[in-house]
Amino acid sequence: MIKAKKSLGQNFLIDQNIINKIIDLVDIKNKNILEIGPGTGSLTLEILKKKPKKIILVEKDDKLFDLLKDKLNKDVEFINKDVLKIDENNLNKQILTVFGNLPYNISTEILSKWILNLSPKKVWFNCLVLMFQKEVANRIISKFNTKDYGRLAILANWRLNIKKIMDIKPNSFQPRPKVESTVLFFEPKKNFMKFKNAKNLEKITRIFFMHRRKIIKKPFNQLFNNNENIASELGIDLNLRPQNLDFNTYYELTKKYEFLRS
Repeated sequence: MIKAKKSLGQNFLIDQNIINKIIDLVDIKNKNILEIGPGTGSLTLEILKKKPKKIILVEKDDKLFDLLKDKLNKDVEFINKDVLKIDENNLNKQILTVFGNLPYNISTEILSKWILNLSPKKVWFNCLVLMFQKEVANRIISKFNTKDYGRLAILANWRLNIKKIMDIKPNSFQPRPKVESTVLFFEPKKNFMKFKNAKNLEKITRIFFMHRRKIIKKPFNQLFNNNENIASELGIDLNLRPQNLDFNTYYELTKKYEFLRS
C-alpha cells in the first residue's frame, strides 16, 4: 500500500461520490486532459471511462509514478516531474482541460505561476477544476472589503472567471487532512486589462499587502514617488487600507506604474 507523503502535501481523494461530481463538471469525451497530482489514480480511472482524446498525468512522487504506470493503459502520457518546473504552455499542442487535487503546500504557488505565465493571446487551457484547502479557496474567491481579500484574489480574478463548486469534508480523503477542502472551477476571461509584464501586478500587490493593516499611503509613495496626482486621477483615498481597494483599482495602478516606467 502506498503511504501518502506529508512533505508533498498528499491527501488522496477516495470518496466515489465526490469523484463523480468532479468528473461531471465538464465534458471529457474526445478532450485533451491534464491531471496534476493523480495520486493513486482514483480520479484518473474515472476520466478514462469518459473516453478522452488524450490524458497527461503529472506526478512528482516516484513510487506513485511507478504505481500509475503499472495500473493504467499505455495511452496515458506520464510526466514524472515537479509541476512547478514544467512549462505548461508547451505541454500539448491542443487546448487542455485540467483537473488537480493540488498539494496543499504549493497550491497557491502553482496557481500564481500559471496565471503570471499566461500568454495575452492564447491560453493553454479551456478550464481548470482544482481542489484547494478551504482556507486558500476562500482567499481566491474573496471580495474587497473582506478579511480574506488579498494578492491571490486580485491575481486570480485578473485573468480568470472563478466559481465555487463545493466543499469537501476530511473523511473523503486518505489520510484524512485536518482541514476541509474546496473545489473551484476556473475559465479564462476573454476581456482583461493588458500589462507589459504580469509580474508588475504581482509587485504592486506584494508591496501594498506587505502591511495589510496599515494605510496605503506609504506603499503608494514607495511605488509612485509621492506622486499623489495619480491617486487623485484614480479616486484613491490614501488613508484606506489595502483590502479597501477593488480588483480594478489594482489593475489601474499597475497600468499607471508601467506607464511611468516606459
